[in-house]
Amino acid sequence: MDYEMNQMTTYQETAAYLSSRIQGKPETAIILGSGLGALADRIAGAVTIPYHDIPHFARSTAAGHKGNLISGTLGGKQVLAMQGRFHYYEGYNMQQVTYPVRVMKCLGVKNLLVSNAAGGINPTFKMGDLMLIRDHINMMPNPLVGANDETFGVRFPDMTRAYDREFIRIVETLAASHGIPLKKGVYVGLTGPSFETPAEYTFYGRVGGDAIGMSTVPEVIVARHAGIRVFGMSVITNEGYHFADDYVNDGADVIAAARQATESMTLLFSALIQRM
Repeated sequence: MDYEMNQMTTYQETAAYLSSRIQGKPETAIILGSGLGALADRIAGAVTIPYHDIPHFARSTAAGHKGNLISGTLGGKQVLAMQGRFHYYEGYNMQQVTYPVRVMKCLGVKNLLVSNAAGGINPTFKMGDLMLIRDHINMMPNPLVGANDETFGVRFPDMTRAYDREFIRIVETLAASHGIPLKKGVYVGLTGPSFETPAEYTFYGRVGGDAIGMSTVPEVIVARHAGIRVFGMSVITNEGYHFADDYVNDGADVIAAARQATESMTLLFSALIQRM
């Protein structure tokens, strides 16, 4: 009980600091993955808060993650955007990885949009495709292991609709109206930091995965535990089912491919936020 009380105090301290810095009371937050931080540049009236200024926040060390929290307007509404996230492979525990999501809950956030760069393991996917995440397979430690904090949610939260079906339908309609092609599939979350072997790509494809990466799932689990609605999108940045003799996974290529998707993602995220 003392631990839970102390932990809640840290969430409240972080939330109080951010409340003094951000604009309005945003109901929507965005977590931007590798190479996707440029979407935050489209936020109007932006207030930029480096992670190192935020009490109890970790530091983002991954390539393509600037490490800023952005407050401002997107889609005509107040939003918070994480320009980079925290990963288990950086050496953080799951409580640190998901800490911002619980702070968001304390701030009154009701909707969370998550994005990531992912390897395509569905053979119909091509580099540069956008994939709506309809479900996930979690191969990381579950962030809810340990004492349950009833302040946020129940001991055994339901995950049958982790990714909000209404949000998915809205984005599918929006994409069709703007001529933006979309894929839809299952995201597999692994710890990293090594890229997957050809055998692993094949295995996770056979058990139902369409794209694979090293993030997102812990944040989604904690968000759903706290009753936050979630929408997720992956940018397919490499084709993990196609292994020519000279094929290698390269982190710089992943970031470059993700950046090319900024325009389409910004349009879809902005339009979805307008309808929330």
